[in-house]
Amino acid sequence: MFVKKLVEKAASNVSKKPSGVNGKGLKANDIEPRLSFHYGIPSGANILASHSHPSSSCLAVSTRDGRIKLFGKDNTQALLHSPDALPTKFLKFFQTGSTLHLLNVTSSNHIEVWDVEKRLLSHIHVFPGDITSFTPLRHTPFIYVGDSAGNVTVLKLEPDSCHVTRMQYSIPLSAGNPTQAASVVTILPVPSAETKRLLVVYQDGVIILWDIQESRSIFTTGTSTSLLPSQNHHEAVRKATCACWGCPYGSKVIVGYSNGEIFTWSVQASVTETPTPSSKLNLGYKLDKVAIASLKWFPQLDGNNKASRLYVMGGSSSEVAPTSSVQVVLLNEHSETRTIKLGLHLPEPCIDMDIISSSKLVSLVLLGKSGHVYAYDDGMIEKYLIQSQAKGSVPSSPKEVMAKLPYIDSSISAAKFVTQNPSLLNSADEDYAVLARNVPSVLRFEGKLKEGSNINSVHKFTGFSKIKNVYITGHKDGAINFWDVSCPLPIPVLSLTQQSEDDLSSSGIPVTALYFDGDSRLLISGDQSGIVRVFKLKPEPYASENGFMSFQGSSRKGNSHVIQSLKLIKVTGAILSITVSHSSGRVAVGSDQGNVSVIDIEGQVPNMLYQQHIASELSAGIISLKFETCNLHGFEKKTLVVATRDSSVLALDCDSGNMLSTETVHPNKPSRALYMEILADPSYVLLCLDGQSVQDDETGAKDGASKQPSVLMCSEKAVYVYSLNHIAQGVKKVIYKKKFNSSSCLWASTFWLGSDVGLVLLLSSGKLEIRSLPELSLLRESSIRDFSHFEQRTNYSISCSLDGEIFLVNGDQEMFVVSISLQKDNFRLVETLSQVYTYDPMSSLEGPAATVQKEKKKGIFSSLSKSKSKQVPDQMETEDAKESIEELAVIFSSPNFACDDDHQETRDIMPTGDSDDLDIDDIEIDDDPVEKPAKDQNIMAALNKQKLVMASRLQAFKGKVVKEINKNKELVEQQGDKGAGGGVDQIKKKYGFSSSETTGAARMAESKLQDNVNKLQGINMKAAAMQDTAKSFSSMAKELLRLSEKNGKTASSS
Repeated sequence: MFVKKLVEKAASNVSKKPSGVNGKGLKANDIEPRLSFHYGIPSGANILASHSHPSSSCLAVSTRDGRIKLFGKDNTQALLHSPDALPTKFLKFFQTGSTLHLLNVTSSNHIEVWDVEKRLLSHIHVFPGDITSFTPLRHTPFIYVGDSAGNVTVLKLEPDSCHVTRMQYSIPLSAGNPTQAASVVTILPVPSAETKRLLVVYQDGVIILWDIQESRSIFTTGTSTSLLPSQNHHEAVRKATCACWGCPYGSKVIVGYSNGEIFTWSVQASVTETPTPSSKLNLGYKLDKVAIASLKWFPQLDGNNKASRLYVMGGSSSEVAPTSSVQVVLLNEHSETRTIKLGLHLPEPCIDMDIISSSKLVSLVLLGKSGHVYAYDDGMIEKYLIQSQAKGSVPSSPKEVMAKLPYIDSSISAAKFVTQNPSLLNSADEDYAVLARNVPSVLRFEGKLKEGSNINSVHKFTGFSKIKNVYITGHKDGAINFWDVSCPLPIPVLSLTQQSEDDLSSSGIPVTALYFDGDSRLLISGDQSGIVRVFKLKPEPYASENGFMSFQGSSRKGNSHVIQSLKLIKVTGAILSITVSHSSGRVAVGSDQGNVSVIDIEGQVPNMLYQQHIASELSAGIISLKFETCNLHGFEKKTLVVATRDSSVLALDCDSGNMLSTETVHPNKPSRALYMEILADPSYVLLCLDGQSVQDDETGAKDGASKQPSVLMCSEKAVYVYSLNHIAQGVKKVIYKKKFNSSSCLWASTFWLGSDVGLVLLLSSGKLEIRSLPELSLLRESSIRDFSHFEQRTNYSISCSLDGEIFLVNGDQEMFVVSISLQKDNFRLVETLSQVYTYDPMSSLEGPAATVQKEKKKGIFSSLSKSKSKQVPDQMETEDAKESIEELAVIFSSPNFACDDDHQETRDIMPTGDSDDLDIDDIEIDDDPVEKPAKDQNIMAALNKQKLVMASRLQAFKGKVVKEINKNKELVEQQGDKGAGGGVDQIKKKYGFSSSETTGAARMAESKLQDNVNKLQGINMKAAAMQDTAKSFSSMAKELLRLSEKNGKTASSS
């Protein structure tokens, strides 16, 4: 009925146009294929990252083709697309001030900076080396980057521009691990002194503790791993693969190796080296020859015994998963008891893990090799380990929960997508916002519905007239579900079970075909056993007191509040296609065995009018049926057009079921048919001359023929347009044809934009082609990354609405909509439900204003709040974060080693200048203006470059001056207490004065430093003046540009 209305509307529009071919037709400017929204876990996931916060936790999942999915609270989701479709190496959340960033390091060593709140790509930094370790320093703008050459580089994320710049400070391999060349595996800031010390683990097993201020290694260990005894002389070289801290203060580090071993090393700043590891864990990875891929350590308190948990993930390089790819070990420092561990048995190997916490619960999130996301309740893991300590106790193991689309417990086997007129809506956006918060999350472990809470109690389903977009799904268990997809979050509204009139139980037989017409309130389904069910729905609105059907498989007797009548009839073979003639009240169904059945559904009992078997040498399945009237031998003839699976097309007499011709129309080389449609709209004029052949690829017929309906047939190898008259006569004459050369077609459908119709094709290359009809000329070609590797998906369902909204569901993992029309906006609350993160000013009170070693939030582990009262070891003291960040900025701005020119080059670092150190005695302060820069665009470039270079040097030198002033003050005080002691002699020696001038020399040095400080103040004033000048130049440039554009327009108009 909806199609009929569109046709009538198109006919009325065409009648107002001059006669001709296709009126205006579909234009390329009218279409723009794009992703409207994505819901669920994207396919091909390979890395996880989490941002834990009591009020705004986020989870990020990256894919192998450069997509990043973000999940926030209240069912908010967003999908980001990297410029390059490359896998992710490292994925980290990074908070700087009020902005939450997501740092994505690609396999090409590009560092992408994403603004999570705005969902925009802020900057891409091209790193010159092969990144092997990536560690943002929390509560600061700095990032440690380790590379395959063994160097550690410091990057800074500028808070204003969100650009990544390279700092002068670095740790070259020669300073950290001079024994041999080895890549950096892990960089760990010391928990109690994050801005003063960091631990670097190299691939060869060497571990160093680096003092940032002194710029030297103060402790080395791990060098003896190559000397440790091995059971097999032919065993592969032991290499470090990952590491994590083993205590809250940084005195123990746990290192995993490529041969499956796990060592614990003591880190002591008071000694220079420890020869052997303090302990070793045997978890079976070495026996299975599985490398340790990831280690994560989390503290806990168990009574009076200090204990902690270690999460261990084995590598998944082999096809066969180890017995337990992930294990959780309970560590106990005070007693050498048996190892308490828990093996997490996933159905597949694990490739990444992380822990995410919110105000509700804490979850261990695991990523399987297939891209599925699993989770464990961390509280249940803790409970299991504690109970396992008691001898004789055998607690039940925690169970994993797989993230998937809510309510879809059975795969979709048939689907229809119906979009309706927006004027029919009268539901407010606020109503949908409330529904979104009550629908269970894809991340089922994120939180549970409150007891007694149900979406049914929030949304009262009274009919389809108030729903803008309806998605209807038939499932393999026999259920038929209706979804409201007016907003990006699919909301279930109705569930029906495949029932007989007497048996109210679910049939359990897969639904294979669906037909729905809201105007006539008709729902028809066909299943794999050949049963056709005709549902007649009651007039709307439905009884509000009943709400809507429970979505949990309820089978209320007769579904009396929705269904008015139910009729059943059995045909031979599984149902593949259904069509309805509303004028005659007939239903035609096609089966996989080549049977076409026409049924009269107007009476109390459905009546089989006739059944025709279509013979075929290759495949006789009936993929599509259409009722249509054609002009045969000068008379109008009601026909039933049939398309078979081998791309054959024929016409039957609608009344008798007899074939109008003994010949079928089919290609010379048959291929699997995908789609058939009748182009019967009056706006389409097919021009065909008898006896004229048609060439391939967008070649049309000549003028002079009369208007006739045409038949569109799409197969894997080509698209054909035939005349319906020729098909009825059995004449094989192609009017238009388009072959697919480099790739095959996977799916096809037609769509309407006003009175114009187009064809959308999904190719095996992942591209979408939009073609005009009937000419098949290419209007738009688009590569949508979400369709990449589409041919590899085996459990998917795809459908298209009449106005060009493509709805795809991939198993129980993801669903997304691709819109074709440039002007239509068929979905509500897209922006609201995509806002995964919003800055909360109250959260800043818990940020860097506190100490760097902070108390963990309640919720990660309930007992952890007591840990703050524990004393920190003497050598690791807490520090004030603000002062430490300022000190780091000064230290990192100055080179601590001679620069390696080849290693220093990047494509987007700060503007380069003279690399010589700035000497304060070389600075002259005067009032002469600087040399006038070049004209036009060179003015701003020169000023910005000079300003940035001078600012970086001044910042570095200012720190040195402040240090010297403080030092000399202390030395002067010591001189007053000790006289001409050793301290005074050191001052003399430093500044070149004799011993008899001790006091005077110190005062002279202090006076000189004070003069230098005055010079610095003058430079700052000069820099401010330069900045004002730059602003003036900028205003002047903008005014010149405006005048130039104005003059250009005047000249063109004249």
